[in-house]
Amino acid sequence: MSTDTGQRPAGGRFLTRLAELAVRRRGRMVLAWVAVLVAVVAIAPRVAGEFNEDYSTPGSESKEAAALLGERFQGSSGDTIDVVWQARDGVRNPAVAEKMDRFLAGAGRLEGVGAADPPQVSRDGTIAVARLQLDRPSWDVPEETSTDLIAMAEQADERGLRVELGGVEEEGAPPEAIALLAAALILLVAFGSVVAAGLPLLTALFGLAISASLIGLVAAVMEVPNWAPAVAGLLGIGVGIDYALLILTRFRTALAAGADRRAATVEAIDTAGRSVLVAGTTVVISILGLFLIGIPSLYGVAVSAALAVLVVMAASVTLLPALLALLGPKVNRLHIPGFGRALRKSGDGAPAARWSRSVQRRPWTAAIAGTAILLLLAAPALGLRVGFPDAGNNPSDTTTRQAYDLISEGFGPGANGPLVLAIELEGPGAAAELGGFAERLRDEDGVASVGEPRRSPAGDAAVVTVVPTTSPQDSATSDLVQHLRDDVVPQATAGTGLSVHVGGQTAAFIDDSELVSSRLPLFIGGVLGLSLLLILAVFRSPAIALKAGALNLLSVGAAYGVLALFAEGGWAGGLLGIDTATPVPSAIPVIMFAILFGLSMDYEVFLLSRVREHYLRRGEAGGAVVEGVARTARVITAAAAIMVVVFLAFVFSDEVFLKLMGVGMAAAILVDATIVRMLLVPAVMQLLGDRAWWLPAWLDRRLPKVATERSEATA
Repeated sequence: MSTDTGQRPAGGRFLTRLAELAVRRRGRMVLAWVAVLVAVVAIAPRVAGEFNEDYSTPGSESKEAAALLGERFQGSSGDTIDVVWQARDGVRNPAVAEKMDRFLAGAGRLEGVGAADPPQVSRDGTIAVARLQLDRPSWDVPEETSTDLIAMAEQADERGLRVELGGVEEEGAPPEAIALLAAALILLVAFGSVVAAGLPLLTALFGLAISASLIGLVAAVMEVPNWAPAVAGLLGIGVGIDYALLILTRFRTALAAGADRRAATVEAIDTAGRSVLVAGTTVVISILGLFLIGIPSLYGVAVSAALAVLVVMAASVTLLPALLALLGPKVNRLHIPGFGRALRKSGDGAPAARWSRSVQRRPWTAAIAGTAILLLLAAPALGLRVGFPDAGNNPSDTTTRQAYDLISEGFGPGANGPLVLAIELEGPGAAAELGGFAERLRDEDGVASVGEPRRSPAGDAAVVTVVPTTSPQDSATSDLVQHLRDDVVPQATAGTGLSVHVGGQTAAFIDDSELVSSRLPLFIGGVLGLSLLLILAVFRSPAIALKAGALNLLSVGAAYGVLALFAEGGWAGGLLGIDTATPVPSAIPVIMFAILFGLSMDYEVFLLSRVREHYLRRGEAGGAVVEGVARTARVITAAAAIMVVVFLAFVFSDEVFLKLMGVGMAAAILVDATIVRMLLVPAVMQLLGDRAWWLPAWLDRRLPKVATERSEATA
């Protein structure tokens, strides 16, 4: 065992001075935060950029196809917006045809939209689809274009004519409001005081307002998807409330023990505040690990989410202590009778302490049972299919879903995601080979139809549209893309002078999934390594660091299993409106790992900080675990409950990938706060005993001194 006997770590002096400054200048500190909020909210929108996604995969064939189309076809990207209409009297009716011609002409004048391809008509003559060519990738088309098109379609609807749109962006209800309401209810139950419950919410709202405005500035310098603010906002709300909850609980405990407001504030920041900084740093490290994946659209998500965490971290150790110093004992005002018992007592005789002792009496049984439960939950992850859900998973009342259904009815499901083959003509005889190449494609299994080759204005390139027999999200479509690239195209173009790139949105999503899968080991290794180094420096124990990494990986594995279960449809998927087996977007497992690994480390830091504090004071390994569990169980339970409802707010989104990510992360937090923290950690710590805190002398000399509690600084 090694204990810190040298000078107090710099972090300890810094946090003490910061807490004392917040107490002395509490009014000015609060005013400073208000001034920052007003300035950011007023100035940031003036220089903010537009949210846009770059889902092109670096070095992929689909990106080469898009580049060739953009260069040779006067700005055409190959992406389209589908205008679908159904007429009871037939789409060739002169009145219907005239009205839709005017509609398509007006649509072509919107920003990002070009001319429409000639309409295709279904065999029964009641459904038609015209594809509006986009002069840029679909994710770069302004949101106003989608809004205007939807309004035009609603105006065109009349008795006997129905117009729907595929490929447009539809506004959904923001999940942050639902998350805040649910979190407020849990805080009221936990604290039993309107004032105490309001402080974490106020801190989180400050962080949310500032970070949301700053994300607009991030969008001005890099690609930020339009769903990144939702992820960053919900993460910021969750960790902001969690961190404030931890500090506030420590503050109330100190007040109850007889400390005045100054001493209670300093103690809360010098102990719980230190844990907040360590825990928040692990979350930021995990999120920034998304840069290792190499997908441009994830860079904006990583920076946005990390920014949200950093802002709420700063608010937790500066704004919150100033508010606590202002309120003092008034923090318990406006008490609600019958509430607040959850965080009132947590002594050695608490139920959590008795539970920990019972687990520690049979550590092998608890460890084996807990591991078996997590592995059972993780088992469905073996069948997890990575891909991209198509519009067939959208809510039935959206125009994109109705357009999808109409296209499937009139032209088959594959018409919702045609493949775009960009062809470079190399040599004088290459153009003559186009007809034979298209005919060769028509003979392939899985191909429903092949359009006539369309030459570029300069005649040096061509484009061929291939419609699969299966939907864009069907695994058979992915197999067809690989078959075309690996077998059909090389054989059919040998010696012809045709250089073919298989592209289009469907192929781009397939390329994205393959890149993520290939980079996943690097990403997991990088996040795991950096996080374990931080935990090693904080707790000064290789065993603790390895245990934390292993248990957190089990938690994430269980989350993947729950995610796969809901994505399969059936009874579980039906709860989210997912009726059939749905592929999981490649970004979801990556984002989930980054967020969940960081949050799992949060709870690890909260629990083991108390365990280490007791161990350094008394040197009793088993009793330290009991004390740590007793002191943190109810706080972690309340924090986890808030996180669960925050992530479940994703379920109310219209986007299927946000629904899946929300339910997966909520399940992971629930598992981590119960099975891992309350079962596996006490069992494993009991099995390790004093060995849990062993540190070689040579490593002790090389590690930086990072204390998580004040008692460590003076040990």
